[in-house]
Amino acid sequence: MKHLFHVLKSLPYALIIILMANACQPSTPETETFENPFSGSSPWPEIRKERLQKLLPQAMEAANVDAWVIICRENNNDPIAHHVGGENAGGTAVFLFHKVEEKFKSTVFSPIGEATALADLKIHDEVIPVERGSSAISHAAEFIKTQNFNAIAVNSSTENELADGLSFTQRKTLEEALGDHAKKLVSSDDLVYEFLAIKLPAEIEIMTKAAQATSDWQYEAYSQIIPGKSTDADIAKFLKKKMEQYGVTDAWSPDQNPNVNSGEDRGHSHATEKIIMPGDVIQIDFGIRVFDMWVSDIQRFAYVLRDGEEVAPDSVQFYFESSIGGNRIALEAMKPGILGYQVDKAQRDWMAERGSEYVMWSTGHPVGYVAHDIGPNLGGGMLADPSTRPASMKPLKEGMLFAFDGFHAWKLPNGGTKTMSVEETAVVTANGARYLIEPQKELILIK
Repeated sequence: MKHLFHVLKSLPYALIIILMANACQPSTPETETFENPFSGSSPWPEIRKERLQKLLPQAMEAANVDAWVIICRENNNDPIAHHVGGENAGGTAVFLFHKVEEKFKSTVFSPIGEATALADLKIHDEVIPVERGSSAISHAAEFIKTQNFNAIAVNSSTENELADGLSFTQRKTLEEALGDHAKKLVSSDDLVYEFLAIKLPAEIEIMTKAAQATSDWQYEAYSQIIPGKSTDADIAKFLKKKMEQYGVTDAWSPDQNPNVNSGEDRGHSHATEKIIMPGDVIQIDFGIRVFDMWVSDIQRFAYVLRDGEEVAPDSVQFYFESSIGGNRIALEAMKPGILGYQVDKAQRDWMAERGSEYVMWSTGHPVGYVAHDIGPNLGGGMLADPSTRPASMKPLKEGMLFAFDGFHAWKLPNGGTKTMSVEETAVVTANGARYLIEPQKELILIK
């Protein structure tokens, strides 16, 4: 009992010593609590199901095909596999989308070891197990021979890499199994284009949240700049930390995302150790991938004030106003039925009027599952014959999304070029196009 008294008596002193020791240690910031719109389970499974049920039949109709064959396998899979439920294929599996008496049906010939799990996803109307030692391609071919298909799309294309997933050996095996029916095989180029270029309202909502975060984080990044000390690479690292915090990944090559550039034009490139100085015009080109499926692509511009400056010089303000002016003109031109090159031409006329230097880049590009997605190219407006760029002759359609720039380029004293290219994202609607988020309206000023 006496021993216990001494222990209890000494406890307050022990606590004081522990508290003092902890006070001498570097503080560890508490985990910041915040609302993360990209946490939780991915909405892709349900969205994919809706796309297959709603958009794929429309795409097949537009491409004038009766069936679509996708062959999936492990390690070297078809790039379209994730869109049809074949991302987990081990042994060779055949995914067949086809018409049955004017109705749309999906039939999968799957190795028996994977058929149960695939059927559990309830994506497809029928999953037919293929016994070990048998060929899914042969089984699919025998089924196809019993159908009255006129045109069977397969993923072989010289124009679209996402429609070119069928290997030489897979195609040879399929043709041999089909026999005379092999003459019905056509490229899925048009089908994949029509299928992937349109996004559902639920996808547009997700991409809106991604675009908002991409823009907001750039404003935060600009607030971190200390002129004469911060480098372009420092700002890129800040944005990488934001991505890590929110559990999102890069919209394009990690080495070049984000591209922070306070010097002359570098094109698609990485952020360097250049020190940000007063008088610099800074570009951030940044995109994130959310739920491992959808991407954003947004650019924001800032100016570093010199001593005594409260606003940007008239010349820099003119460049910025020209840039956002070109962006607004491009938006106004984006209507269903308009061809891609016509959007580019509308901005090129504005650039000529404002005295911009030549800019090599197209006004815009589709954005969705990748930064440069499938769809019309908003370029070719300066070509004498825009048809030499087939993607620029494609019409805009409701449900397409585009990342597009407003351009103004000027010469620097050292002979280099600097380009303002404020980049926004818009969705084409029945009545025109609308920005996904509030566009940049004022040049960000850094003191």
